[in-house]
Amino acid sequence: MAKLGKRARAAREAFAGKTDLSVEDAVSLIKSNASAKFDETVEIAMNLGVDPRHADQMVRGVVGLPNGTGKTVRVAVFARGPKADEAKEAGADIVGAEDLMETIQGGTIEFDRCIATPDMMPIVGRLGKILGPRNLMPNPKVGTVTMDVAQAVKDAKGGQVQFKAEKAGVVHAGVGKVSFDAGQLAENIRAFVNAVSAAKPAGAKGTYMKKIALSSSMGPGVTVDVSNATGN
Repeated sequence: MAKLGKRARAAREAFAGKTDLSVEDAVSLIKSNASAKFDETVEIAMNLGVDPRHADQMVRGVVGLPNGTGKTVRVAVFARGPKADEAKEAGADIVGAEDLMETIQGGTIEFDRCIATPDMMPIVGRLGKILGPRNLMPNPKVGTVTMDVAQAVKDAKGGQVQFKAEKAGVVHAGVGKVSFDAGQLAENIRAFVNAVSAAKPAGAKGTYMKKIALSSSMGPGVTVDVSNATGN
């Protein structure tokens, strides 16, 4: 087992014994102990009382973080003609149809979000086994299959975050950078938590939000009081 460096040990000690903090206290702790040489992402992980293997317990959605993510999002759009032009004008990084499909099939995936017009879905559908596991498959439920490609591109680049429960019922996402001020991070965190709360599926039984933890990319995690995170 590798030895921890001085900074890592100091961070572990700072976090030791601290649980169920308020969002503000957790953010302060994370910001003061982030010691990487890059601007770390503040990450949230939520353990939910759902089994996503059942269709009526799947948690999926999208939320626009009020202060953005601090991340440059690369957007690919499947579109033709005027819609392709709209996507380019809105700032899409890659726009195409069959040519884009072939590029992806060849193993080149140089984007973080994929958007498609409805008429492109027969082509995009062939990429399900490639895009699906990467959570990049366009889906009308999160606004990435749409005729309004310009707005979808702007939303993706403006701080919109998609979320989806994994097999163990865990939802995770980046909710900002440690360089954000504490108030911005707290606002983003509560916006994300409330969006996941609003996405509670009909089949969820018992306690829906079991645990919420925050961390920086390279730092330890700390649990947050669920009622404080939701504002309830």
